[in-house]
Order: sequence, then C-alpha cells, then structure tokens
Amino acid sequence: MQTICLIHQPKRMKVPQPAIIANGLANPIDMDIDTITSEKQYNIPLKYRKMENLHIVFWLFKDISWCMFWRPLGIAMIFPTLIISIVIAYRTRQFMSELCHNLAITVWITANSYWMISEFLHFDEQMVLPGITFKHLAMIPFSIGILILAFYYLYWKPKHKNALDSL
Repeated sequence: MQTICLIHQPKRMKVPQPAIIANGLANPIDMDIDTITSEKQYNIPLKYRKMENLHIVFWLFKDISWCMFWRPLGIAMIFPTLIISIVIAYRTRQFMSELCHNLAITVWITANSYWMISEFLHFDEQMVLPGITFKHLAMIPFSIGILILAFYYLYWKPKHKNALDSL
C-alpha cells in the first residue's frame, strides 16, 4: 500500500480565447493554453496530514512545558511527539528526501527531549568529562541529524537528480 504519492500534474493557466491573425493561426500570446508548464506535485493523504498537524501540537506542548518548567507534562509529551515522528518517518520511507528529513526530525526531538530531561532533573550541568556536561551529550543525536541530512544533500540527491522525491 503506497501511502504518499508523487504525481506529475500539469499546471493549468487560462488566458483569453484565441485571436485569429492574418495567416489564420492563433496568436500564441492570446491562446487558451491548457498546459503551459508541467510541475511535480507532492500529495500527502489527509489522514497523514492530520497526524503531522497533531504532531506539531504535541511538540509545542512539550516545548512550552520545558520553557515553563512543567516537568510532568513536558516528560509526558515526549512520548506522543517522538512516537508520531517515528510513524511519520516510517510511512515516508519510500521517498528518500522525506525519510531523511523525517529521521532528522526524530533525532532532533530525541536530542531536545534528552536536554529537557537533563534540565528537569538537574543533571544538565554535571560534568561527564572535563569541559563536557551531560547537556552536551544532546549533541550526539543533533549531530546524527546533521549527518543524515548531509548524506541526503551531499551524496544521495546529487546521484539521483531525476528522482521524483529529490526535493
């Protein structure tokens, strides 16, 4: 079952009715052109769009809770936010651009959640190694996200220039 589809759909543009010129041909400037150009369109099924929108709500509640230091709500919001981001990444796995960006979002949420928990539980400033605190460990998933996007933009996309999902 394909969940998300890329389709090739013409861009439609209406212009005034054709004007007949001396040689009997329509003036190309005034023609009713059905298809002037073609564009690739990315369509997301409505049920997936609703899930993505709900994901944003959970994410905002998580970050607001972090900002306001509402520990129980902040920690509780990690689970729906992270789970939905994983589901979104799984559902878009057939399109490399979507998969890479959604995996980067998932590791970003992971890093962000770890950082939030480290502040909530007051171990963020404790040293792991000289000059490195527990909060700095959030750089591991943040860096993984950067590496995923670097793979996509520097390696995969240049090698697949004509792929429909090369956004």
